[in-house]
Amino acid sequence: MFVDLKRQYRQSLKSYDTEEGIDLAFYRPIGFAWAYLFRRLGVTPNAVTIASIFLGVGAGIMFYYNNLWVNVIGMLLLIWANSFDSCDGQLARMTGQYSKLGRILDGLSGDLWFATIYIAICLRENVTSDFFSAHPWLIWTIAVITGICHAKQAAMADYYRQFHLYFVKGEGGSELEHASELEARLAELSWSRNFWRKLTMTFYTKYTVNQEAWTPAMQRLRAEIARRWPDGRLPADFRHDFRMASLPLMKYTNILSFNWRTIILFTSLFVRMPWIYFAFELIVLNVLLVYMMHRHESICRRFTILLEDGKY
Repeated sequence: MFVDLKRQYRQSLKSYDTEEGIDLAFYRPIGFAWAYLFRRLGVTPNAVTIASIFLGVGAGIMFYYNNLWVNVIGMLLLIWANSFDSCDGQLARMTGQYSKLGRILDGLSGDLWFATIYIAICLRENVTSDFFSAHPWLIWTIAVITGICHAKQAAMADYYRQFHLYFVKGEGGSELEHASELEARLAELSWSRNFWRKLTMTFYTKYTVNQEAWTPAMQRLRAEIARRWPDGRLPADFRHDFRMASLPLMKYTNILSFNWRTIILFTSLFVRMPWIYFAFELIVLNVLLVYMMHRHESICRRFTILLEDGKY
């Protein structure tokens, strides 16, 4: 039984290439335990995602209070929410219950967590900080700019991981989308008959369009791959070489995701200066985002040239 559980656990992971050390040591084992339980109880991945939304929003509310013990409760709730966020994907892979709605909900959950956290920090700083209480508009302006940057950081980190997974596992192991295909499917939906589905698809399509707009070199490489191998059967040496070139960037996509954000967030709450979290996102993570995008676009340009020169 133990051997079977280990096999199921490995199969519940996306790929060791894209997994972070903190996730492998902590969140993925806990997520698998939840997923194993929920599979036996018949709980769906989407239900787990919705539960994570309530936990994450509850965590954000706890960060409003200038009381460390209340903040610690919020930290525990946020850790619980993220264990569910890990669980929903693992449960989907264990049960084969993949859906477009599930992917959209998964992205939405993190947005709602951090939107609540941002609002809580702004309200708290306007009450507890002499500087921000004298300039109440400033913290809200910083929060809006930070939120926009956060959304871009998370979107690009996810996009690069999905593109990497395409070379590791092929189309079946990646959630990489084409904006043109999404737009065609969106046009087939009616607002009167498919309101909620069309609404979620509208946001998801716009999300994908923006990802493609920020990665012109990747799109040229994708077009060249589609032209040469329309069946998706890439040569093994090309698949391997791109994977090895992309692999060093996966650690940056992980830093731009959840764990390092929360480490800085929790630290800023412990020292009673939550604005430090905004500074970290605006300065450190934006610098990392620009560097990561530059590196990845350079890799894509190089492999496009290699394909055009007939090296594969």
